[in-house]
Amino acid sequence: MSKEQLIDEIRRLNRTADSQFLVHFKPEMLEEYLKRLALTVSARGRASVWVRTGISPAVVTRVH
Repeated sequence: MSKEQLIDEIRRLNRTADSQFLVHFKPEMLEEYLKRLALTVSARGRASVWVRTGISPAVVTRVH
């Protein structure tokens, strides 16, 4: 997916996500976030597992 497509998909799942903010992230990080969002809308249970990869730190901030 292109960066624009990733941002569109993220905004579809998280309407509060600001595209002006998301544009500053690398496509790999946006893809990781999209995967995480997709898990939040799927069914919960024992099979629902998310493992943090080494792509992004546990806490992410951006300074203007």
